[in-house]
Order: sequence, then C-alpha cells, then structure tokens
Amino acid sequence: MSKLEKAKGFKKSKPGTYLSIGTSLFGAVSIIKQAKKARFENDKLMLADAVVSAAAIVTGVALLVRELRRMGDDDVLLG
Repeated sequence: MSKLEKAKGFKKSKPGTYLSIGTSLFGAVSIIKQAKKARFENDKLMLADAVVSAAAIVTGVALLVRELRRMGDDDVLLG
C-alpha cells in the first residue's frame, strides 16, 4: 500500500474524520475574528464574507458528523 493510499484511507477513517472536524472548527476562530473586525470597522462586505464562510464551516462539520454516524460511531456526543 502506497503512502497516498494510506492517506486516503486515513481520511475516510474515524480518526481522520475527527481530525477534519477539529481542523474545521479551528478555522472558525479566524472567521470569528474577521466578523468582529468587520463589525468594528462597519465593513458590510467583509461581514458578509465572514457569514458565508461561517455557513460553509457549519455545513462542512455537519457533513462530517453525518459521515461519522454512517460509520456506526457509538460516541455519546453524536447520539
């Protein structure tokens, strides 16, 4: 099995999915900072960008959580 095949396998695994969720949530920190800055500067375009980016993060995390549920994860947090 090549390194690329192993990497693809990890991405589809439970630990890989948890890592993707964590990475997505870490990205939310910069979106929050952007939104605060936009509100402070009264920059509606930057605020709109932050809102769209936040929606993308929420959607991405929801898809990852759904993938975990399909894997049959018994984690208490996922129900």
